[in-house]
Amino acid sequence: MNLDDTIVAIATPPGRGGIGVVRLAGPAAREIATPMLHLKHDLEPGRATFGELIEPSQKHVGTAERRSALAVRIDEVVVTYFAKPHSYTTDDIVEIAAHGSPVVLRHIVELCVAAGARLAEPGEFTMRAFLNGRIDLTQAEAVRDLIDSQTLYQAKIAAQQLEGALSKRLQPVKQKLVELIAVLEAGIDFAEDDVSVLPDPAILERIAAVREPLEQLAATFAYGKIVHQGLTLAIVGRPNVGKSSLFNRLVERERAIVTATPGTTRDLVSETVAIGGIPIQLVDTAGIRQALDEAESIGISKSMEALADADLVLVVLDASQAANSEDAELLQHAEGRPAIVVANKCDLGIALRSQPLISQPSISQPLIYASALTGEGIAELRAEILRHIGGETGAQAEAGFLTSVRHQGLVQESLAALKAASNAVPARIPHEMLLLDLYNALRTLDAVTGATTTDDILNLIFSTFCIGK
Repeated sequence: MNLDDTIVAIATPPGRGGIGVVRLAGPAAREIATPMLHLKHDLEPGRATFGELIEPSQKHVGTAERRSALAVRIDEVVVTYFAKPHSYTTDDIVEIAAHGSPVVLRHIVELCVAAGARLAEPGEFTMRAFLNGRIDLTQAEAVRDLIDSQTLYQAKIAAQQLEGALSKRLQPVKQKLVELIAVLEAGIDFAEDDVSVLPDPAILERIAAVREPLEQLAATFAYGKIVHQGLTLAIVGRPNVGKSSLFNRLVERERAIVTATPGTTRDLVSETVAIGGIPIQLVDTAGIRQALDEAESIGISKSMEALADADLVLVVLDASQAANSEDAELLQHAEGRPAIVVANKCDLGIALRSQPLISQPSISQPLIYASALTGEGIAELRAEILRHIGGETGAQAEAGFLTSVRHQGLVQESLAALKAASNAVPARIPHEMLLLDLYNALRTLDAVTGATTTDDILNLIFSTFCIGK
């Protein structure tokens, strides 16, 4: 990528709005922007200046009075200038905030291109920030995650990563690994000078000191992936147990049709909600029973597919009735996978609690008594869903956990290399070969932050960014 040219892009979303911003970055940013602007004050670093957007050809004709008379004003603008290196990309940056008319914003871009700027590629501003050393790769990826956030919690996690939380967590691990490599290298290079080489137990102890925090970090991915991507929760049960009512209660609006007639829901109904800041796609399914017609049969088939594909299953029973064979079959389908059993309609009385089906040891899922009609137990249900999401690792309380599949893969590669090194020590393998495993572990950790990442990986990462960022 050429870092010496000047790039331009619209930095605000497509469409009309109150304000639209065009971002110009590069060594000629100020030179390109000046002819199209009539400003009340000269551009100063870190200062917003009010002015007018005009046709460049009118800017330097005759006296100031004549220029003012002849200038064709296009719009009023606010211009902010960031001088290098104190900018997002460490280049000179000029941001022109005009009214959010697509025509005006496109015209500003056209004027910049005509004056020598180049249209920016997706993510090119952030890629320049990375290549210029202002941020590392985990922080660059956090910019994308922050833009893509669907919930405030996701935004907060992305902001932590943008501040370098993951890099800070990896730094002491890498430091210990580098120190171990340095000691072993010294022992090889200066063996004739009586430089002491670590005994095998000490080497194993130092490898373990690197592996342990990496294993803890790898364990955070289960939660981090859910934070990043969300999860799917399927609501299943036999007809007329209140699945759609429970769905509407969790969505907090009348999204699914609810009637007293069993089998109302024939197709999957889905809606995404935020529970504890995690985006969760709720899927309301058709009641599972012996189908009465072809349409219901197709709906039940889709329900079973949704149960199989969901990250978490909500099995709904009728608390006011005794459990039957259909309930038992559903519970067996849910056994062995993440599931919560909800006894709905507890406002009508509880006839379910004493049933052998619910108390037998083979049914291991939590049981929540709730009423979609009154709201009783809904708070407990939400808390149970969150408990399932967070697991037992306590990852949600940590800063700098893994949310990216790329990061997880690299950490696992590093752990595999460290395991190989641990196995090499008792096998009396020469330290030169042991160092190869340690260097492999270090290289993959460097790839997390971008120190050793290839151009192909960088292009793949930044191509997923929006243009203008």
